[in-house]
Amino acid sequence: MKILILGVNGFIGNSLVKRIMDTTDWEVYGMDLSCHKLSHSLANPRFKYIEGDISINKEWIEYHVKKCDVVLPLVAIATPKAYVERPLEVFGIDFEENLKVIRYCVKYRKRVIFPSTSEVYGMCTDPEFDEEKSQLVLGPIHKQRWIYSCSKQLMDRVIWAYGAQQKLQFTLIRPFNWIGPKLDDIDSALEGSSRVVTQFIINLVKREPINLVDGGSQKRCFTYVEDGIDCLMEIIKNSDNRCDGQIFNIGAPANECSVKELAERLLGLFQAHPDHAHDPVYSDIIGTSHQDYYGKDYEDILYRRPSIQKARDILGWEPRTSLDDALKYTLDFFLEEIKAMGDDAKVQPRCA
Repeated sequence: MKILILGVNGFIGNSLVKRIMDTTDWEVYGMDLSCHKLSHSLANPRFKYIEGDISINKEWIEYHVKKCDVVLPLVAIATPKAYVERPLEVFGIDFEENLKVIRYCVKYRKRVIFPSTSEVYGMCTDPEFDEEKSQLVLGPIHKQRWIYSCSKQLMDRVIWAYGAQQKLQFTLIRPFNWIGPKLDDIDSALEGSSRVVTQFIINLVKREPINLVDGGSQKRCFTYVEDGIDCLMEIIKNSDNRCDGQIFNIGAPANECSVKELAERLLGLFQAHPDHAHDPVYSDIIGTSHQDYYGKDYEDILYRRPSIQKARDILGWEPRTSLDDALKYTLDFFLEEIKAMGDDAKVQPRCA
């Protein structure tokens, strides 16, 4: 099998490549702006990497869509601060550029696995979000944070229409707060621009206050990346074409906690870490408003809990990693990475 992954250096992309290289004989063609997360696979002859931009390297993309069996367009801007500060850029990348890739898949009759998002459910009031039945509820237009959710939802609808009218072979996946090693680039993350787990780890390392937006009562279900990749691999295999035309929530409903509880758990894990057990001072946990943290165009989602019954029934998949273990694995990786950044002997891999 030949697989094209756009955004291959991202959190999901690099983890997926490693799993494919370790456990299959598949070939992967990948493109991204850099390759610093891909050191585990750059030397593998079954992995062909090129440095490129989805909005520029259109001929390369079209050629490789035509060449490959499965296409995963993982390129997206997926941080809340960008939604309110750069909404047009979010729409341009997350919808317009990805739409071009989808149209190549239609043209060459290639299977596409598209990463939707748990955010498409918006402010749905269902206790668990169901792929087939739950309403997708977004906020008012002036709350620009919804442009990410809206862009992804619109892409879902376009892909579904191509499937219905032009026989596009597709699967949509909706990851729910995946965490783990290489979640973000910790050396370039800024306040409010990285995902919440990374941001809290940065705060802990720098002894900065951990800001709980609007008190941190919002609840999320955190999924360990390797559990998510387990599910994604089954979707790529697509035994008996059982994933065609399906939408899958990929999350861990048992790992639900509030953002406040998340901060407290990470603080406890940090204090228990051998390198930090005797630190003289630790971060305080404080409250802040979403207006002060993200700006007036932000609006939060109170809870986001997936139903994963479809993944259980069709794929036999179940998340296995507890919340505490997932947080520990994520924190330990970042602390080791931070330690290595201070070692001049450590160099970034050179891209092929």
